[in-house]
Amino acid sequence: MSKKITISVVALLVAVVFAFPTYWMVATALKPSQLLLSSGYDLVPTAVTGRHFADAVAKPNFLTYVRNSLVVTLGAVLCALVAGLLAAVPLARLRFRGRRGFLLLLLVAQMAPFEALLIPMYLMMRDLDLLNRLPSLVLVYFATTLPFTAWTLRGFILGLPADLEEAAMVDGCGRWGAFRRVTLPLLGPGLVATSVFGFITAWNEFLYALVFMQDENRFTLPVWLSSFQSVFGTDWGGTMAASTLFTVPVLIFFLVVQRNLVSGMTAGAVKG
Repeated sequence: MSKKITISVVALLVAVVFAFPTYWMVATALKPSQLLLSSGYDLVPTAVTGRHFADAVAKPNFLTYVRNSLVVTLGAVLCALVAGLLAAVPLARLRFRGRRGFLLLLLVAQMAPFEALLIPMYLMMRDLDLLNRLPSLVLVYFATTLPFTAWTLRGFILGLPADLEEAAMVDGCGRWGAFRRVTLPLLGPGLVATSVFGFITAWNEFLYALVFMQDENRFTLPVWLSSFQSVFGTDWGGTMAASTLFTVPVLIFFLVVQRNLVSGMTAGAVKG
């Protein structure tokens, strides 16, 4: 009993440590401007206002930035899921020459620093005439999340018995029909786990969106967040309010899929 209490206390402390920055962000966003730079650490705001949220939403092109972020994020996630699934199935079920080398390339691609690819990616998009266009961000985020998606889905497929597909084929299904009716429904948790990773990666990305996009009407929300800092100082209330609004879509997406998230990540990591 004492061991369970100790574990519960430690888990609660860890949860508080990780949750405190989020609480501080929301609490700061709700404080009036005159209380933001006070010397006291008032954990519970003595006064609350929604002015910072209203000012953040009222900034020019806010809805355009939201639309751009949703387009590039959802586009990259959907492309990565489709391509990753098409790559994971043969990697898990088939044995062919070069398979081990391809798996090694997936690991190498995941280890490559994202920032180190900025210059070659920029030159490639320039040659393709995709600079200052949203498809360039979709391609970059797709290339970034694809190795993880393919590797995780492969591990998940390895955890599914191949006998299920063979039994469906014996009953009259073709190979595609067996996969669509038997294997694909069981891949739900794996698809959820990889989609969460892809969504968070693309939603939070700032550097490529700043460098590739020149027109304000093509900026994404991470670039919008930087607009609260100017030569005259930082609007801390607006920054915290904008950051809170920025995390809402990720939180909603996580709450929708969180039931399948843990099982998907575990199943994808067990099989190598």
